[in-house]
Amino acid sequence: MNRSIVTAALLAGALALGGCGFTPLYASPGVTSQLAGVQVIAPEGRAGHLIREHLDDALARDKGATPLYRMSLQLSETRYPRGVRIDNVATRYEYVLTAAYTLVSVASGSPVKTGLARVEVTYDSADQPYASIAAQQDAQDRAAAEAARRIELELAAWLASQRS
Repeated sequence: MNRSIVTAALLAGALALGGCGFTPLYASPGVTSQLAGVQVIAPEGRAGHLIREHLDDALARDKGATPLYRMSLQLSETRYPRGVRIDNVATRYEYVLTAAYTLVSVASGSPVKTGLARVEVTYDSADQPYASIAAQQDAQDRAAAEAARRIELELAAWLASQRS
């Protein structure tokens, strides 16, 4: 009995969404092909390389295709000691990555969208030097992945609003 009620409610919800004109963001006539046409230009350095790689993966960049847009990134990195022992040595850090981007239309050469993604992650700093470096690099990679995800979602929402 409960199963048929749940099934009926899900069917009614699906019909209601279909009737209101709801289209999933990544549906067939969606923004996926436009996202794949974004060429990312990142600054030199490890953080720039990481965020460019994560964005290329997230946007499903087709390196052989002619880009529709060029995105230039400006990155800012800061590291704050948060957990301080009694001997004034930090055991925990907060890493903040700020990625400002400008999306330029290749056809017109004019900026069409700007945005900012700010990501904060924390990591432990071990007494062993290699472990501390590995933790810092892992935090940098996690922050770059999250910044890329946020930028991808902002671009997808913007492209979807341009389509309608």
